[in-house]
Amino acid sequence: MAAVAANRTELLQIADAVARDKSIDKMVVLHAMEEAMQRAAKARYGSENEIRVEIDPKTGETRVSRYLHVVELVDNDKTEISLADAQSRNPSAMVGDIIAETLPPVDFSRIAAQAAKQVIVQKVRDAERERQHEEYKDRIGEIVHGIVKRVEFGSVVVDLGKAEGVVRRDEMIPRETFRTGDRIRAYIYDVRRETRGPQIFLSRSHPQFMVRLFAQEVPEIYDGIIEIRAVARDPGSRAKIAVISKDSSIDPVGACVGMRGVRVQAVVQELQGERIDIIPWSADPATFIVNALAPAEVTKVVLDEDTRRVEVVVPDEQLSLAIGRRGQNVRLASQLTGWQIDILTEAEESERRQKEFAERSALFMEALDVDEMVAQLLASEGFADIEDVAYVPLQELAAVEGFDEETAEELQTRAIEYLEARNRELDDKRRALGVEDAVLDVEGVTPAMAVALGEHDVKTLEDLAGCANDELLGYYEQGKDKERVKVEGALEAFDLTPEEANTIIMKARVAAGWIDRWPEPSEETSKTDEEAEA
Repeated sequence: MAAVAANRTELLQIADAVARDKSIDKMVVLHAMEEAMQRAAKARYGSENEIRVEIDPKTGETRVSRYLHVVELVDNDKTEISLADAQSRNPSAMVGDIIAETLPPVDFSRIAAQAAKQVIVQKVRDAERERQHEEYKDRIGEIVHGIVKRVEFGSVVVDLGKAEGVVRRDEMIPRETFRTGDRIRAYIYDVRRETRGPQIFLSRSHPQFMVRLFAQEVPEIYDGIIEIRAVARDPGSRAKIAVISKDSSIDPVGACVGMRGVRVQAVVQELQGERIDIIPWSADPATFIVNALAPAEVTKVVLDEDTRRVEVVVPDEQLSLAIGRRGQNVRLASQLTGWQIDILTEAEESERRQKEFAERSALFMEALDVDEMVAQLLASEGFADIEDVAYVPLQELAAVEGFDEETAEELQTRAIEYLEARNRELDDKRRALGVEDAVLDVEGVTPAMAVALGEHDVKTLEDLAGCANDELLGYYEQGKDKERVKVEGALEAFDLTPEEANTIIMKARVAAGWIDRWPEPSEETSKTDEEAEA
């Protein structure tokens, strides 16, 4: 309690020393001292008094005052003073003014001094915590250096100088160990306010840790000439980064590798030998995916933009290289590109194509009552089902080699008659199942879907409106032996995306009167863009 008992000069010296030591504002320390003295004064003169303590930051002079409110009629003489008494002290006093009555300095007892000391310590600690939070919240995304202070239950507490950070076990590189006193580099990925003070969370397994390490080792990245567009990591084992150069004269991959690999090796050593594949980024998804699967060679890529799935064909001898040990290469490539990648060998792809060709040919032969040659011509031209034949422009169908306009018209007539007959059959089946016409009227529901819904006991508009996505698409649940059991969805066979299934449900809710309207995806996107701009 030296701060309270000290003379004026010592008081300011102590405040300066504490402020420097804790890296906080000197006025914060002085305010803490004022509050401590104020509590002690209230204990001396009575807590019902309105007492203020002020310390002059220049001279260190301490002033203890009791505030009295000027009133017409005094109810509490501890906090109020009559107008007559106030004017005897100050002739210009008016009702509503405050009179400051100077009190003699307080002599601190041992208990009061201890309480005052606790107040000062707590206020200084709170200010220090606030300073740490304000300083480090703006440093999220930086790499910091520190010394291991202690290891607790696998987590590492790091002394950062003016604060402490923690690297949790799941943010460490696997098989990496640290001891007290070791130097450590880590990435700040979060700073939170908690009851025990600001918590600075560090990581060595975060993908951005590797990005920041490259920025330190590669001047072109630091200067913004080379940009790291995407990163995927399997910490401690393997990683992939996609880079692009804004200067066509600079090779982004070569710059990251460095002379004789010196730059990339510096990063590899920090990451405990993690193997890093540096690949050129491309705006073309197919090219980017082929690059991401390196070192495997790719012979064919088939993209599905709607589901963001890609089918990649590789030579038979390249399959294990493309997949990687325990699927690591294809998994990292998928994370890097944001596409779900399915890998097939050339033999598997050829076999599947032949099977699809045979199935389509058989469908056309049966549905359109044509011979095998005509059916194979349709299949080879890319017609996948009867709907394609029925609704394609007539000129496109007539352009098939060996067909004329008359043949095309006959094929379309047969296709339309087949679809109408199939729809009548499905409609009869739907009615037999008890599915309401209102279900079929919901936009997006086909006659075949209506039958499938009826078979899963979804027969009214309210039944469909009350469905969840999982009930339409299927889901997994835990069985008796703790194994995952597949629960079939009503529309699982129709390959709907979650967005398409959700749209059908919401359209049914609009039709049922549960909600007013369901905004189209384009409206939602526009609204989101407007909100982002705002």
